[in-house]
Amino acid sequence: MKGLLSCLAALVLMVAVPAEASAARTPAERAQEIATALTKDPLYIDPAYASALPEKLRADVRTKAKALGYPVYTIVLPLTPSDEFQGQESTVLTLVMDALRKPGLFVVVDGGDRFPWYEARGVPQVSEDKLQAARERALDDEGYDAGPTEVLARMYELLAAPGIPSTSPRPTSEPTRSSAPDAGSGGHGWVVAVSIVGALVVLVLLGLVIGLRRRGPERSKAFRIPPHVAATVAAERRRRLERDTTAELTTLGTKLAALPTTEGPGLQHQQAALDDHAAAGKVLDSSTSLVDLVGAMVLLDKARREYDVAATGRADAVPDLCAFNPLHGRSSGKPTQVEADGTTLTLPLCTDCRRALKRGTAPASLPGDDGPYWYDDTLWARTFYGTTGDDLAEAVSRGELHR
Repeated sequence: MKGLLSCLAALVLMVAVPAEASAARTPAERAQEIATALTKDPLYIDPAYASALPEKLRADVRTKAKALGYPVYTIVLPLTPSDEFQGQESTVLTLVMDALRKPGLFVVVDGGDRFPWYEARGVPQVSEDKLQAARERALDDEGYDAGPTEVLARMYELLAAPGIPSTSPRPTSEPTRSSAPDAGSGGHGWVVAVSIVGALVVLVLLGLVIGLRRRGPERSKAFRIPPHVAATVAAERRRRLERDTTAELTTLGTKLAALPTTEGPGLQHQQAALDDHAAAGKVLDSSTSLVDLVGAMVLLDKARREYDVAATGRADAVPDLCAFNPLHGRSSGKPTQVEADGTTLTLPLCTDCRRALKRGTAPASLPGDDGPYWYDDTLWARTFYGTTGDDLAEAVSRGELHR
């Protein structure tokens, strides 16, 4: 053990923390930057989405927000676990509200996920029931593949309307009733006439359905991030994740090297932390994709949790990261049972992924080479990032990373 700790300490001293990490902004500084921008324009758009959201879409949001009669502050920005807010909308809201120190309705949305989160402070004109109903109705009306500005504009429009919005109405059709003519007046002629009318009605309804379906994709195209912008945003997210994971690997390695050797259960957690940390470094060095990079982040998260137990002696219950996409952050609620091809898995999922399954839609999974990452034959797919199956660190040590 002592030899392993000495080697680890030597390796840590050889790893330099990226220069960008030292210059990174604190959460409070980033929140103050957003708050300052909100004093000039109540709609804040992160530079990553500047070219993808034309002024016409922004103006619609501003107009409908202003019509509410109380201050509304809207924030659209990319969120990942490696950013200043650790990918948490609630953290954005809390810190920005504290920095701005003004009453109002604060709404934040990840431009990629398009699920608005909100917090009202000093705004008695609107209730939680109405806010929640307006949010859900806006998502239903605009579609879950619509752009953030469309959903936000619809949400503000519903908040301005009297009463609490109801759920989206579902199209229904009533059979056309007509009184049958006297059989003696036309023989079977009335049957032919009714058949022709019925056929025309069916054709009209079919045309309407086809028209509505064709309109659906057109509406969703109101906001589509151009491929070059999407590639730039994805590359920036990966760069930041790699930078932050490397910095955390070094920081945790230093702490592990300074941790005195313990006995009993503490030693087990200390060894587990070392194993997870070593596996994270191995994966980070050989990572060839975002999926691998997220795997290193997951292993490092496990190492941090094991270290905390070894250092404090307390085994606090910490939720796992979301199995469908660890970049969503920690899971919420009880693990969810997912059935597929006769197999039932119990997975830790974030709130949005659980809601997607409940709606019968595909969750916003971490992408792999051909669809969701779990379609690929990788260690991460076989274990859902360590939430099922063997221990990740042990599997990496056995050479199963790129088997």
